[in-house]
Amino acid sequence: MHHFRLLDILRIAAFNLIVLHHLAFYGPMADHVRPILPDLIDWLAGSARIVVQIFLVIAGFLAARSFCPHGVPEKVRPLHAGMRRFLKLAPSFTVAMGLAVLGSMLASLWMAHPSLTQFPDWSQVAAHALLLHGVFGIESLSAGAWYVAIDFQLYLMLACLMRFAYGSPGNSSAAKRLAAAVLLTAGIGASLFYFNLDAAWDVWAVYFFGSYGLGVLAWWTAEAKNSAYRTAVMLGLIVLLGGLALEFEFRSRIALALAIALLLAVAYRFQTVRSARAWPAVQYFGRISYAVFLVHFPVCLLVNAAFTRFGEASVVVQGCGMLVAWCASIAAGGAFHRWIEIPLGSLVGQDRLKGSAARLTSPLTA
Repeated sequence: MHHFRLLDILRIAAFNLIVLHHLAFYGPMADHVRPILPDLIDWLAGSARIVVQIFLVIAGFLAARSFCPHGVPEKVRPLHAGMRRFLKLAPSFTVAMGLAVLGSMLASLWMAHPSLTQFPDWSQVAAHALLLHGVFGIESLSAGAWYVAIDFQLYLMLACLMRFAYGSPGNSSAAKRLAAAVLLTAGIGASLFYFNLDAAWDVWAVYFFGSYGLGVLAWWTAEAKNSAYRTAVMLGLIVLLGGLALEFEFRSRIALALAIALLLAVAYRFQTVRSARAWPAVQYFGRISYAVFLVHFPVCLLVNAAFTRFGEASVVVQGCGMLVAWCASIAAGGAFHRWIEIPLGSLVGQDRLKGSAARLTSPLTA
């Protein structure tokens, strides 16, 4: 029984919109298509970027499943958990950044464009390898590179909160559950009502912890299958925190995060998405979502460069170029997953990224 089909569907929708967002935002093919589809291209280039909230909520949902599989914090060693997370994210990410640099170098032979990445120096390489490029204010080598660093921070932050909850006074499950709820609520509240209101914090986990924490609450709701009381409390917390944050200052990204958290909580709590039949295609594309996220940008650059250099500057030709870039990004993600992500995961002693719990938001991965 494929228990996490809904997560796969959401990830597939999100990574496709991210690819299209970067195609529309960075051009230049999209610049030729904009005159006949101005609203669509402008939406993709702008508002579509908030789909990253789907990854954030899913990542929180799966991280909570890892730290609190039964709704009660288990003993967590934050440094150990952080190292495992780093080894899951960093190797594939580093290879992808190398491909981004190579893609920009090749694309520069056919076009000049602001989206092309300059050849990095050693400090830039080291900052990316350590997932510290955002913290140090170093220019990213690829679109979306910021997310991987934030995912690592969020996972480590949650590990620390759960460690404090586990060590709270009293050894009962109820005491640990209450401590975890209090700490998580405080973290979500601080994020939604302070840090998320100031973009200066967007290189730190606290800026995004509101959305991530709503995903954690969604898992706790889904897990509370034998307790109507806990279900009501967790759902109430999701609605209360998200609703008050939107009333305090409406943000479309938080509205989307709230909607996704409620969808996951209700769907998995009441088992409305279970099915005895697997959907192999959905499983496959969900499985390669992180790989597509990592490698789509250099692929889009190369296709943009090829159609700029050799393609006619017409809506039809350049629109076909966008479709080619979209499809090529997915194909490249499948190849990257098969030949890079899985072997590297085995090399560093991680799971082979099989099964819903091992995949990325996967920034995707928890």
